[in-house]
Amino acid sequence: MENSRLYELSAAIRMSLTAAQKSGVPVIVAFDGSDTALAAAAAGGKRADDAMLRFSAKTGGDEIASAIAAKPPMMPAVIAIEGEGLFGAGGDKCQADASIARAIDGDVALRESGKSATAGRLKNRIVAITGSAQGFGKGIAEELAAQGACIVVADLNDPVGMACAAELNSRFGDGTAIYCHADVTSLQSLDALITASAKAFGGLDIFIANAGVLKAGSILEMDEKAFDLVTAVNYRAFYLCVKAIVPLLKLQRRYGPRHVMDIIQINSKSGLEGSNKNFAYAGSKFGGIGLTQSFALELAESGIKVNAICPGNFYEGPLWSDPQNGLFVQYLRTGKVPGAKTIDDVRDFYISKVPMKRGCRPLDVARAIMYVHEQEYETGQALPVTGGQVMLN
Repeated sequence: MENSRLYELSAAIRMSLTAAQKSGVPVIVAFDGSDTALAAAAAGGKRADDAMLRFSAKTGGDEIASAIAAKPPMMPAVIAIEGEGLFGAGGDKCQADASIARAIDGDVALRESGKSATAGRLKNRIVAITGSAQGFGKGIAEELAAQGACIVVADLNDPVGMACAAELNSRFGDGTAIYCHADVTSLQSLDALITASAKAFGGLDIFIANAGVLKAGSILEMDEKAFDLVTAVNYRAFYLCVKAIVPLLKLQRRYGPRHVMDIIQINSKSGLEGSNKNFAYAGSKFGGIGLTQSFALELAESGIKVNAICPGNFYEGPLWSDPQNGLFVQYLRTGKVPGAKTIDDVRDFYISKVPMKRGCRPLDVARAIMYVHEQEYETGQALPVTGGQVMLN
């Protein structure tokens, strides 16, 4: 199935089921296009009840949405589309997967994941986070999962990313998270990420562009290769992320006219003010805010809010504290902190600049993410989370 076809069907099914149930909690829709699922769709499946809707090949999303709207009070648990596969719906991913399994093998019982008992501000919201296998991104994923979100862990580091998703499932219930390999500098890789999200959960509600790199150095020290890397990952990749996700989000808005979605760039306080001997990073982050504001203007009519969150420094994370390549080490080597002789000198210098006398933490950023998601009347903003270090006029 082509990506556009998958997006249309998953958007139509998930948005229509959510609206029909009127529960206020989004439905999770899983997709199976395997040979076994194709055969079940063609044969009508093995379900003993009438909780299956069947459609011929190439049925459009509008027809599916109309059929779902006419279905209550018995809501379909499975949508079978001949030649395409099976879409299973449920209150969480485990229930959606079990619905598909029952359509293929009628003896399979529905099972609870335990996640449905998880209350939170992001109950069953689907969130993809780039660069979330470790560090700041992982911390954000953990905080959002604790609030009931379904998490797509996206990263380049496959072993660590898979371990992160497994940990989230262990802590918050089976079906909480999946892992997807994602290179944010590749549109093809990002398309695969969006497709994986649609297959596993039926779509996306919040896309968080968190992946980033930092290379410090003065104008005489910084070479073109390092500058181009920072620009590619921090600036150009945000454009690619938005280009990849917008087709799916627009379809979700088409089939759910009241559905509001978010694209959030994890920017930096360096996107709000210049950074000495750190121009490549600061420049890329300033550019990210320009993209944020411009995308916000373009996408508002589609129910897509675009905002940036600008954290202060996460001193406990590997970006700063890695003993080999962390920023404390880099800044000590480059002499960015005058008179500093040790890593502790560099650390103390930076903490002393924060009025609240500590670094930013994942929970601080997660709360900002939840705020911009819940605030439906704000877009194009760059929200500081800096402990008072940067204050907007």
